[in-house]
Amino acid sequence: MSIGNIAALIAAVAFAILSLAAAVPLIKLGRTIDEVTNSIRDLTDGLEPVLDGLNVTITEANKQLAKIDHITTNVEEVSLNVASLSAVFAQAIGSPLMKLAGLGVSFSKLLRGNKK
Repeated sequence: MSIGNIAALIAAVAFAILSLAAAVPLIKLGRTIDEVTNSIRDLTDGLEPVLDGLNVTITEANKQLAKIDHITTNVEEVSLNVASLSAVFAQAIGSPLMKLAGLGVSFSKLLRGNKK
């Protein structure tokens, strides 16, 4: 065996050791990628029921908001009716009371005028 053959043999052995040393992290990286893939799959499988529940919750919330909207519309109508009734009541009672008060003031002045 010549020196060139020995050097080639040493280089081949060194390359084989280097390849084996590089293979270990690559195998670990492959296992890590497999675990990440499994985790993503589990997350996706678990996310579907959560999204279904969220969809149901949003649907029910929208139903309740529609009911609240109907209630506020009714409250608005009632408050407008009360305001109209109040205005009618003030007009119906207020005008005669003002006339009565004016009559009372006039009568009071008339009575005071006679005392002097």
